[in-house]
Amino acid sequence: MLYSILIYGEEQRVANWSPQEEEEVMLRHRDLRHELQAAGRLGPVLRLKADQIRTVRGHRDRKYITDGPYAETKEQLLGLYVVECPSFEDAVATAQRLAFEGVVFEIAPLTWSSPGVVPALTPGDQGCIP
Repeated sequence: MLYSILIYGEEQRVANWSPQEEEEVMLRHRDLRHELQAAGRLGPVLRLKADQIRTVRGHRDRKYITDGPYAETKEQLLGLYVVECPSFEDAVATAQRLAFEGVVFEIAPLTWSSPGVVPALTPGDQGCIP
């Protein structure tokens, strides 16, 4: 079954990591990605660009667009993994391998509502539907 691992944290705190802290966290991510990919269990892995986020809200007949991050919370969604795991417990154990202070991981089963193919895009591509 597919599971999402959502990574929440304070973007400013992450931005202030020492080079050693950044390297330690990124090595854990790299090791886990390599292992999951070798086992054929890795889906998309994304890191969000918090400085370019817009929030869209609808209220009655009006739409509102505001700058960044998400709903009014202290922690923001920083990124996510999609992984194939045999059980929910295995998905939780996978997320535990990435855990570090100041960040929250939420694990949830995924279901398809309308499967399709997402084209491979590079960061500069204009692949968004207006």
